[in-house]
Amino acid sequence: MKSSSKTNKVNKKIKLKKGDLVQIIAGNEKTKTGEIIAIIHKTSKVIVKGLNLKVKHKKPQQEGDTGEIIKFEAPIHSSNVMLFSEQSNIASRSSVIINDKGQKIRKLKKTGELIK
Repeated sequence: MKSSSKTNKVNKKIKLKKGDLVQIIAGNEKTKTGEIIAIIHKTSKVIVKGLNLKVKHKKPQQEGDTGEIIKFEAPIHSSNVMLFSEQSNIASRSSVIINDKGQKIRKLKKTGELIK
């Protein structure tokens, strides 16, 4: 019996959160930075504010209406973005540390900067 690759697909946990500042590390928008406005866990993709803009042409629905061109942010795979430090102006991986109160806090590996 063959198993379908779509049903058995396991996605890695996304280590990014909504509101994180990220830098694009691959594709047309490479080296640009922006804030995450949405995360799609099912496909491991993120939507970054103002980046990866696509154009959609919308036809008029009724006779009197006019068509329009809509620009929107398309999702980017989470492997193509990296957390970004504005203070050091550098992209970095992150690790999780536990503070004195037992809370998990994310930390940038290159700079040691703590992320909210």
